[in-house]
Amino acid sequence: MKISLPVLLLFILLGLTGGIAVADDGKPVINFGVIPRYNPMVMYRNYQPLMDYLTEKTSYHFELTLARDYPQAVEQLRTDVTQLASLGDVTFFEAHRSFGAQPLVRPLNEKGEPTYRSVIIVRKASSIKSLSDLKGKTFAFGSSHSTSGNLIPRLYLFQHGITLFDLADYQNLDSHDSVAKAVLKGKVDAGAVKDVVAERYRDYGLEFLALSDPIPSVPIVARPEADPNLLLEVREALLAINPADAKMKSRMKGWDPEFRFGFTSADRQVYQSIFEMIDSIPEGCGVKCH
Repeated sequence: MKISLPVLLLFILLGLTGGIAVADDGKPVINFGVIPRYNPMVMYRNYQPLMDYLTEKTSYHFELTLARDYPQAVEQLRTDVTQLASLGDVTFFEAHRSFGAQPLVRPLNEKGEPTYRSVIIVRKASSIKSLSDLKGKTFAFGSSHSTSGNLIPRLYLFQHGITLFDLADYQNLDSHDSVAKAVLKGKVDAGAVKDVVAERYRDYGLEFLALSDPIPSVPIVARPEADPNLLLEVREALLAINPADAKMKSRMKGWDPEFRFGFTSADRQVYQSIFEMIDSIPEGCGVKCH
């Protein structure tokens, strides 16, 4: 796609002041951040195809920027290291409250719904067959800033009569991958991960003990100062994806599983239930955990 004249003029103006980088294709560079849901190799494999798609379909060149942890992904967006980012619901809450980050779109699942779930997992050979069997066992949550790895499963366990005090031990690991591997290797008795990760490791010997209610799907968000033309083009490019199109479906096989079924619009109100959940549980899964 040829770069539009207004964007080109803006690029020239900012380029003269050292305010923007330009790629070899002549397009201004946009750094796209992602919270570390998986290990770095998997992150690059899953998210780089989306960068290539956005570069092809917009007037910008997109480069993936990984963070060492969830807070750094938020900080990168705040300080303009990244201009857009794929955050979780909790990290979006943090970015919105801290500096006014705004959601652009959110992905659809295989059923065409803008939701996902948290899954409590055990090994297939485990003696744990019900939530009550978790008492006295060890448990791995995801990052303390993770929605499906920490906030939702802690609340879910509490609602089903399991508090952290009922567990023999619990820990927070840095990614969903780490949790799944810890369960498979027997380092912990059970854990909590997002559904796409649970499915990926299911054939390696995981059993699904429980699934949460649907959670609003993870938003792609922008800095409040982001160029309106950038936001318009990104939104249009992602909303234009038709997962039923055979050519597009084939192309998306290499994308992160969460992004293979298209996108829908997102706004602040979609995540109101998550915001209220974090605000309303100061002694448990909410403010003090985050």
